[in-house]
Amino acid sequence: MALNLNLLFLILFSTVPSAISQTSTSADEAPAPAASACNGIFLSYQYEGGTQLKPTVPTNQPYRFESTLSIQNNGVDELKSWKVFVGFANDELLVSASNAILADGTSLPAKVGNGTVFAGYPMTDLKTPIETAGDSTQTSVQVKLLGTQFGVPLKDVPWPSNITLANDGFVCPRTTKEGSVMYLCCTKDEKFKTNITVEEEFLPRRNGDLTIMYDVIRTYSSNYWAQVTIENHNPLGRLDNWKLSWDWMKDEFIYTMKGAYPYVVDSSDCIFGPQGTYYSDLDFANVLNCERRPTIIDLPPTKFNDTSLGLKPYCCRNGTILPPWMDPSKSTSAFQMQVFKMPPDLNRSELSPPQNWKINGTLNPDYQCGPPVRVSPSQFPDTSGLPSNSTAVASWQVVCNITQPKGASPRCCVSFSAYYNDSVIPCNTCACGCPSNTARTCSRTAPAVLLPPEALLIPFDNRSAMARAWSSLKHLTVPNPMPCGDNCGVSINWHVYTDYTRGWSARITIFNWDEISFADWFAAVQLDNAAAGFEAMYSLNGSSLEGVNNTITMQGLSGLNYLVAETDAADPTKNPRVPGKQQSVISFTKKGIPAVNVAAGDGFPTKVFFNGEECSLPKIFPTSNSNRKGSATIFSVLLAAILFMLMKQ
Repeated sequence: MALNLNLLFLILFSTVPSAISQTSTSADEAPAPAASACNGIFLSYQYEGGTQLKPTVPTNQPYRFESTLSIQNNGVDELKSWKVFVGFANDELLVSASNAILADGTSLPAKVGNGTVFAGYPMTDLKTPIETAGDSTQTSVQVKLLGTQFGVPLKDVPWPSNITLANDGFVCPRTTKEGSVMYLCCTKDEKFKTNITVEEEFLPRRNGDLTIMYDVIRTYSSNYWAQVTIENHNPLGRLDNWKLSWDWMKDEFIYTMKGAYPYVVDSSDCIFGPQGTYYSDLDFANVLNCERRPTIIDLPPTKFNDTSLGLKPYCCRNGTILPPWMDPSKSTSAFQMQVFKMPPDLNRSELSPPQNWKINGTLNPDYQCGPPVRVSPSQFPDTSGLPSNSTAVASWQVVCNITQPKGASPRCCVSFSAYYNDSVIPCNTCACGCPSNTARTCSRTAPAVLLPPEALLIPFDNRSAMARAWSSLKHLTVPNPMPCGDNCGVSINWHVYTDYTRGWSARITIFNWDEISFADWFAAVQLDNAAAGFEAMYSLNGSSLEGVNNTITMQGLSGLNYLVAETDAADPTKNPRVPGKQQSVISFTKKGIPAVNVAAGDGFPTKVFFNGEECSLPKIFPTSNSNRKGSATIFSVLLAAILFMLMKQ
């Protein structure tokens, strides 16, 4: 009887389906596709299973997913610094990934719902079966993925849209699906031209808006000295008060530094971590930083001659890195640091750079940095003064490019005005973001209200009465509630000053509404059709950007290149705060470009940059209607006066 009950229970239990979990089984899926037919780079993505997560959200239910991304080199050439794109398409939040990092430098967990590129770590290169006698541990890698996806029920497979090799010089077909596996074979693109030879040990240095070199210059069994060099290559890019961060992957920590300093000096993670146990005799009171993700800042100029912290070329500039055209010597920043390692990496040759690099500044463009790539060892001038170079032990290059993060707001804005219209088109509503304080009664969607020119000289919060009075005078409709301000720290007014047959002129005014002053500032305007006629800038140092025929750059005159912060008025109780300001008239010729129509839009910039940050532009131009109406009115008055005088005679 007991045996029958047990058998019945077993039968009932085995027939109850699982409501909240799903795993791949050999009965449910087709066998994994054989990679033996591929003579290139074989990629596969296998969905391992999932589980329903809390909370229960019928419209967008979260599920745990586990997958394996496999990369196998079946070709005749080594695959260096492998990168694979996975087109996640279900709002995935990636929690962990073994043997890989995100190529854009983002730390996990991270949202990857629009797809992401994986880069190999710690195994960055995949050797060939020929040179390894088919050792799969050297020719292939598996990336175990764990994360959360939304909306795809457990009975279905949450497929990515596609997978593909992201290295240059390969052709990848469409993926094939079998069971819970998708795969493809990428082969060499015979049409792709490269100057890299297969025999070269390292990849060549790459170009980018900003490059970071991580050079190991001295190495010991338990620690090494590294030099970090940041170079700006973009003529419109710069950094102010730069902050540099990365992830240590093997419990390393910073013992000392020269030329820079941690934003937070803290050794507690070492004292209470494995570092404190292993280095039991080390005085951690002298350790600078033990964070897994430290943030590094530049030193002020006063520390340049400091024997403990300074005396390093390209250091100690308050984190300012200028474009090369402004000052080549100030387009580079560098520092050195002593890094302690942990077991099992305790030998001179076991060197590994940090990953997930990120750099940003104050009112500067955003940069997206790739993974460190091993390159040929850097060479440095011999410190003894001899005509020879010393070579780094090992070198890695990080390439960063200017990017516009999704949903990010600009940090500067532009207003337009012209001599033929007495109203100013102000900066866009919420040009630099909307206020977070919902108690403020302003509209985030209403267009900005036209202003009188003098309103540009006062803060937005003091313009309301002036804007209403101007709208009443001009018989313009005023939104209710009034539009929110631009919320920008820097605003720029572009005013078309004159327009005549042989040329025209504009006046640019830069306002600093922030509490931070800008030393060595620069701005740039892009005029698609009229920049070629640039002649002179009278109160600023202006020039055409070399190699670009539609962009004009400007900075303060020598000794005057300083844009002060907003300050209190002479009588703060009666008058609003006063912005820092720089202004100049710019003259243009129409010789050789007679088709320029200033009023129709050619006289207004299509892009404006301040300290490398692209500014928000108005969506409309000033019209000349009011000018024509004014001229007609004046003409009518003069005509009536002449007729009156004639009648008197």
